[in-house]
Amino acid sequence: MRIDVHAHCFPAEYLDRLDRFGGSAVGTDFGRRFNAGNVLTELEARFQLMDRAGVDRQVLSISPQSPYFADRQRAVDSARLANDLFAELVRLHPERFLAFGCLPLPHIEPSIGETARCLDELGMAGLTVTTRVLELSIANPVFDPLFAELDRRAAVLFLHPAGLACGSPLVAGAGLTWPLGAPMEDALAIVELMKAGVTTRYPKLRIIASHLGGFLPFLMRRLDHQAPWFLPAGTPKPSVLARAFRYDTVNAHPPSLRCAVETLGADRLLLGSDFPYWRDDAYDLAVRYIAESGLGAADVAAIQGGNAARLLGL
Repeated sequence: MRIDVHAHCFPAEYLDRLDRFGGSAVGTDFGRRFNAGNVLTELEARFQLMDRAGVDRQVLSISPQSPYFADRQRAVDSARLANDLFAELVRLHPERFLAFGCLPLPHIEPSIGETARCLDELGMAGLTVTTRVLELSIANPVFDPLFAELDRRAAVLFLHPAGLACGSPLVAGAGLTWPLGAPMEDALAIVELMKAGVTTRYPKLRIIASHLGGFLPFLMRRLDHQAPWFLPAGTPKPSVLARAFRYDTVNAHPPSLRCAVETLGADRLLLGSDFPYWRDDAYDLAVRYIAESGLGAADVAAIQGGNAARLLGL
């Protein structure tokens, strides 16, 4: 079984709701232009692409079109709509889809309530959040009660860039918010979570980071060497803490994948495509490159689906 854990879906009804409440951090036009909604023609095109690439299931996520609003009720209404739409897609196409639920952050109490609804009532595979929530890092202590609840449930949490260029006008001004800014957000958020001790304090929480962890595998020796500059005394090295995370394979660069396997372990890696941003021939490549990276057959099989199947209980 091949399982794609990084696949987006943006129902127009949900994007309309976001716009009515003020839009998303990245703008809903970014979600509308790729024909990745829930209407039949869009789904049929998606299924054809999955079949061509040999992908059995996608795990759908709404990030970065996240339901984050300062107004609590707007956040709750938006999150519930997205989760209801995703649950219906999974109900109609159980052989094709699982889904990560979204949360009405930064509001902790309703987010814990929506976690229960997603996992206990809607049958979601886990939850998704972005690296930043409005003005807050996902590693901010305000989110500790949510992490504690996810840890209690041994839940899966898919971490996706917020699309905010790490707050850098240089990155955004150069038009590199997604090509360069997104992997920067991935690496930064992982290190921030290390600094906050999230994986050590909540060891049953299972976090999937995007895009091979951004620059993390490539920089691991540097991070280990300079760890005393940014990690509390007595904290394990970043190379040790990094193995508490899982990472999707969105990158499609064989040397990068080999670096991630050597640095993080093949058991930490899960097939991801970043559909619909990688589609058509690019979708094939996102899947195919794993088998073309010179890894052993057992590692390829694990990364393409075995690891995800175990993580998600399939």
